[in-house]
Amino acid sequence: MKVVIAEKPSVARELAKVFGATGKKNGYIEGKNYSFTWAFGHLLQLAPPQDYGYYGWREQNLPMLPQKFKLAIRKVKTKDGIVEDPAVRKQLDIIKMLFDEAEEIIVATDAGREGELIFRYIYHHLKCKKPFRRLWISSQTDSAIKDGFRNLKPGADYDTLFSSAHCRSVSDWLVGMNATQALSISAGNRSVLSLGRVQTPTLAMICARYLEMKNFVPQIFFQVSILLNKNGQTFKAVSVQNFKEKSQAQEVFDKVLDVASGHATGGLILNVEAKSKKEPPPLLHDLSSLQQEANKRKGYTADQTLAILQNLYESKLVTYPRTGSRYIGDDIFATVPALIEKLQSHPDFGKHAQFLGTIPLNKRSVNAKKVTDHHAILTTGENPGYLSEDRQAVYDMIAGRMLEAFHKECLKDLTKLTIESGSKFTATGTVIKSAGWRSVFNEADEEKKDEDNASLPKVEAGEPLPIENKALLEKQTKPKPLYTEATLLKALETAGKEIEDEELRYAMKESGLGTPATRASIIETLITREYILREKKNLVPTTKGLAVYEVVKDKKIAQAELTGTWEKRLEEIRSGASVHDFKEEIKAYTRTITTELLRAGKTLASVVNAELIK
Repeated sequence: MKVVIAEKPSVARELAKVFGATGKKNGYIEGKNYSFTWAFGHLLQLAPPQDYGYYGWREQNLPMLPQKFKLAIRKVKTKDGIVEDPAVRKQLDIIKMLFDEAEEIIVATDAGREGELIFRYIYHHLKCKKPFRRLWISSQTDSAIKDGFRNLKPGADYDTLFSSAHCRSVSDWLVGMNATQALSISAGNRSVLSLGRVQTPTLAMICARYLEMKNFVPQIFFQVSILLNKNGQTFKAVSVQNFKEKSQAQEVFDKVLDVASGHATGGLILNVEAKSKKEPPPLLHDLSSLQQEANKRKGYTADQTLAILQNLYESKLVTYPRTGSRYIGDDIFATVPALIEKLQSHPDFGKHAQFLGTIPLNKRSVNAKKVTDHHAILTTGENPGYLSEDRQAVYDMIAGRMLEAFHKECLKDLTKLTIESGSKFTATGTVIKSAGWRSVFNEADEEKKDEDNASLPKVEAGEPLPIENKALLEKQTKPKPLYTEATLLKALETAGKEIEDEELRYAMKESGLGTPATRASIIETLITREYILREKKNLVPTTKGLAVYEVVKDKKIAQAELTGTWEKRLEEIRSGASVHDFKEEIKAYTRTITTELLRAGKTLASVVNAELIK
């Protein structure tokens, strides 16, 4: 008998259905010489401090550095305290019985780092020695499942993936447990002040941005604008210089030769700078970019988008959701025309899908070298039928992005005019000559949002034009806006660096904070711990969050770039880098932050009021 273990019951049922296995048992399904069982996510976790002899929260225990980590059954809170989850114990006993009887185990947990960790922890906890192979698929369609089972991979191929996952688990335990206890103990043990390897630099980013806005002092400046006319078409130009003093702007204003002053041709075109620009289509979606779009368009939280996407995946409508790649290989690209053809019946995108069937597809998102565990998110070609509003919205974002990504470039004409009228002025305008990929959602061009002119008339250098009006404008500088989930997710990709270029940002993603699959839970954790809250779309720190930030802001644990390097190191372990070296570095890091926080926490009482930490 072969035993297939999935990450959750719903997936196990789908796999069993494909095989025609219908014998429902307690905790598994059997048939066709297969048994299909499941976990409920993480059944096992690294054991708590007391399992290593670290009882209570005492300074003399710190730093806690177990020689060898143990596994413990997931626990739940009850009226009798925190106890082993009886449902987990029961399912582990069922899995052990099946493993004992198996001739081979097939690993069908989610094909990623955490999915590998879930299986390996169960396998090691049960002291199982049976051979196992890996099902590695990016889609839950029947054909993808069958193809995956025909091409099972040796389990040993994923040893480095497990090493990376285990190192992540160990580093989170070491940093989280020690930092939390150190700060809480030195602050007087009046409350649990939780810190973490990824959550703390994320909190620091949110707090720093909030304080930057709160403490921002606007700077007043002045501009002069003029309104010119060419054959009945008016357009606006502004002074090339911003003025700190109103009197300076007034001098320029007074020199403008406008119609009201009796000047019929008060503006002279000094220079016409016109150039064409080809704007490439956006890359396909990975989880993070989709979460950003869903937050901007619909206000969905990152966690909500992931849940909707997981549902679409399990419904066979989209490919693997927790991907960090925005590219596909040539093998997947070969299937794209058929996927686009299936979208021809889509009520909003049908005409675009039909058009793409008549042209060579853009291959900007095709690069096998940039595909990681899984390719970018695509539709599967399955008919979605009726979907709830939120599922339809996310599905449409994926379908629409597919059409954008393989569409033609957007062609624009960018024009800049320099005008003389007592002083120099400039006018800019962008005209879209061929919308290309922008026609899919028909959205405003980001480059045009700050322009004063929808379009500019055709003019030549040396041409005089009348100035119909002039104005002296008082403006002020603005702070950077508070983080939304969309902008925070973008910043987390590059450890706080604000990079707009999507390909450059993608190139830096291995140095980011967390992974596409974990960033949603980081935000939710900070909210649960009452460090931040949502105000409309903005993420705002609480008094408690600001108090913790004040204590840790200069410490290593709050440094986004430093912490982001650990994620890069975890990826390097997947390629064979030393696990031992990484663990030793994490231990050294843990010793440092524990010492820092034991000192820093002693000042927390002066930062946090008694009401906060009672």
